[in-house]
Amino acid sequence: MSVNTWIIVAGDPAIGTLIDTARSLGGSVSVAVVGTREVADTVAAAGVDKVIWFDAAGSAPAEAYATAVADAVVAAAPSLLLAANRASDRVLLGAAAARLQAPVLTGAKSVVAEGDAVVVACSIFGGIAEETVSVTGPLALLLEGGPVPAASTAVEVEAVTATPLGITVVETKPSSFEQVDLGAASRVVGIGRGLKTKEDLALVNALAAVVKAEVACSRPVAEGLDWLGKDRYIGVSGAHISPDVYFAIGISGQLQHMVGVRGAKTIVAINTDANAPVFKEADYCLVGDLYALVPAITAALQ
Repeated sequence: MSVNTWIIVAGDPAIGTLIDTARSLGGSVSVAVVGTREVADTVAAAGVDKVIWFDAAGSAPAEAYATAVADAVVAAAPSLLLAANRASDRVLLGAAAARLQAPVLTGAKSVVAEGDAVVVACSIFGGIAEETVSVTGPLALLLEGGPVPAASTAVEVEAVTATPLGITVVETKPSSFEQVDLGAASRVVGIGRGLKTKEDLALVNALAAVVKAEVACSRPVAEGLDWLGKDRYIGVSGAHISPDVYFAIGISGQLQHMVGVRGAKTIVAINTDANAPVFKEADYCLVGDLYALVPAITAALQ
């Protein structure tokens, strides 16, 4: 089976995982980009076969191009649609999938072509179970983005003229938190309710700076205490990451959190409770006060 794959991009060129998935299935890999020319050029140099570009430089949001993107993608009769699991990308993918009457799956752990079908192993129930789905018709998948690879040559970008739907951005309010793509991080330092005050984030930030890691958290830190942005929350309904190293600091390790870090190669856990659930899944278990251990680890690694 030759899988004709189209990847849909809404402004963020971080689609390395999507390109790898498409390439593993054979067939052509085309990309529809809604955004700036810079984004289109970045994608064009990432080892794909074709790039079409919808210039979204005006006041219309990327979602306003959903109909135009669906028209272009459906005309190509793709076997597989891919998009990163981000807000605008989901809208564009959904429009094209609806036109194709294609099911949309999330939580894919593996994607392979078998005969006339695409077979997807999906994580379900928050990661505690897995199901395998075989689809013989058009299929759409939402995956984690991942850093975009750089190829030796770039394909030509084809500009597509399109009239966006009548949607206008009236006002933009920047988030008070710095945005982050945890899925692309090779090292992550996660914090939980073991941290006493927001000011104590300085301890964690110092460690993260030394090991060149992103800072993440359990759900209460982001949605209850509002110490970090919601894009830094790891868990069932948050980010699912697979870094080389994950530091779980002051995190009890309940299932709702740990399903988000099961892809981590090495887990280092710090907790005062020797019976904390996190220690059952950690590779290195440090029982003690994070206020003593974190500065000591930071100093040692410096």
